[in-house]
Amino acid sequence: MLEIASEVGNVVLQETGSSSPALTANAAAALAVGLAAFGAGYAERGIGSAAIGAVAEDEDLFVSGLIFTVLPETLVILALVTIFLV
Repeated sequence: MLEIASEVGNVVLQETGSSSPALTANAAAALAVGLAAFGAGYAERGIGSAAIGAVAEDEDLFVSGLIFTVLPETLVILALVTIFLV
């Protein structure tokens, strides 16, 4: 897996006869936000169903279930900061 990551890095930084990389800063920021959103959705897949099951068993767990469900979304919010930095 690590070998693939280094090859992808080489392709991204590969120059095609010019001084600019294959992936611009704006494209890298868009890729970062997209991957963060995908990761947050993947994390919420299991957290949401577990929170619904916990709340069905005991209604006092609603607040903790809500907090655990919202935590992956902070990843996307932090990834959006990269757009403003680029």
